[in-house]
Formats: sequence, C-alpha cells, structure tokens
Amino acid sequence: MSERHPIIAITGSSGAGTTSVTRTFENVFRREGVNAAIVEGDSFHRYDRQEMKARQAQAEAAGDQNFSHFGPANNLFAELAGLFASYAKAGTGQHRKYLHDAEEAAPYGQQPGTFTPWEDLPAGTDLLFYEGLHGAVVTPEVNVAQYPDLLIGVVPVINLEWIQKLWRDKHLRGYSAEAVTDTILRRMPDYVHYICPQFAHTHVNFQRVPVVDTSNPFIARDIPAADESMVVIRFAKPKGIDFQYLLNMVNGSWMSRANTIVVPGGKMALAMQLIFTPFIWRMMERRKRALGGA
Repeated sequence: MSERHPIIAITGSSGAGTTSVTRTFENVFRREGVNAAIVEGDSFHRYDRQEMKARQAQAEAAGDQNFSHFGPANNLFAELAGLFASYAKAGTGQHRKYLHDAEEAAPYGQQPGTFTPWEDLPAGTDLLFYEGLHGAVVTPEVNVAQYPDLLIGVVPVINLEWIQKLWRDKHLRGYSAEAVTDTILRRMPDYVHYICPQFAHTHVNFQRVPVVDTSNPFIARDIPAADESMVVIRFAKPKGIDFQYLLNMVNGSWMSRANTIVVPGGKMALAMQLIFTPFIWRMMERRKRALGGA
C-alpha cells in the first residue's frame, strides 16, 4: 500500500460485470479530476489468442481437460505483482494492452487477439486502477493482494455469472452456447482455486443476486435486468462506513448483517458512487500530504 501512489483493483471472473464497475469509477475519476493509469487484467495473460488455442489443443491431446485462463500457468502473476510493487514505490511500471477485437486492434495495425508491446505507464498519474481476473490473487510464489489500497470484488451468484458470460460470448464474440459451456467446465478447477479465494482478501464485495428464476442458466434467453436483482455489499472492515447515510440515500436498501448492506440492483452504480467517492477523496488528500512532505 502507498500513500503517494495508491492502487485500486477490481477483481472478478469472466462475465462477472467488472467492466460495468470500471465505467462507474471512470465517471468518478472524471468528475473529481483524478488522473488514473488504467490497466486491464487481460494484458497479463501469458499467451495471445492463437497461441492459447494451440496450447489448449496440446493440453487436451495430453489429457489435460482443465487448461484455462484462470490459473498461474497461463498468466503473468509475477509481472502483475511487479507492476503493483513498482507503482506503489515510485508511480511507474510496465504495461501493455490486449486487443480484443478489430476495433481495438485497428489503431495499432495489429490483429485482434494480440498484445501491444510493453511500455512505461504514463508519467504523473494520481493512482493506478486495475480491472481483471487476478487483482487479489495469492499463491505460494506471488502475493498480488498485498499492494492495492482498495480491493473490490465483483461476484454475482454463480448462475447469474454464467448467464452473463453466455450472453456476452454468444452475442458479442460469436461463440456457440456449446463452446461457452465447454469453457465454463474447463475453467472450473482454476475458478475454485484461483478466483474464489481472492474474495477473502477484498475490502468490499458486490454480489448481484437475481430475484427471477435462473435455475438453468444454459437456457436463459436474457440477462436478468438490474431491476430484477438485489446487490449485496459486504465490507471486510466496516469501521468508518456511514451505513445510516447509505440507507437514507439509497431507497429500498437495508442491512442484512452488521457489515453488509443490500441495495436494489438498479441502484448499484449510485451506491458505488456514494461509497467510493469518499475513499478517493481520502486517497487524494493523503497523497497530497505525502507529496507535500517529500
């Protein structure tokens, strides 16, 4: 953790909804005049799209049916920890981009599914913002979770997470339902061992819970709408959280435990703004004092 060079990390599985949370933070950064260095977790995969397909085929031929993007073999955990450590110490570090589609790849003259070259982060940023799969990962060799000043988990109930992934991969990426289902099954061991444990290290978790039937996610035609769900917000350390203020500001919210508030799904973005804007104010004030005392 660092007062001069703070780090915010959003962590969650594929299809969890971390991108929506990122948009909320980008709105806060813009409104508050915060210059954030934004890093996407996909850029710390080990292999590009074509090499990943080739290695997956090799793994399956060798009898490995659980080769996935979730585990350490296919990610640069040490490099991610190195970026966080470097930024926390000096506000610097190396990053790159993963180009998901033709629109993202066009400005670089590259093919979709490839990485841009490694380069230095922009100079003079106020904080580092990470969004991806492994912002709080801990293994015997690497502890990424030790660096962020604010760690946020995005964890829909599992059936909703699968519905969101199925819809995204079918409608936006052109995969068949069968291919997406195979991916879900292949990733399950790494999901259990490398995704779920992260949420024991996060400072705040957001879990969207649908209030419509999602008992068979593989035949669902639509993602349950925000108004068809509730969001459970759990604080690891509730000291300093003004729950009464949140209850007053977010209509329809209530406390389910001493460290947990439940809000209507349509109010999730509002709740995030109310919760995290003061966090960012405090981060920037501490940073200003620390830099002033240098």
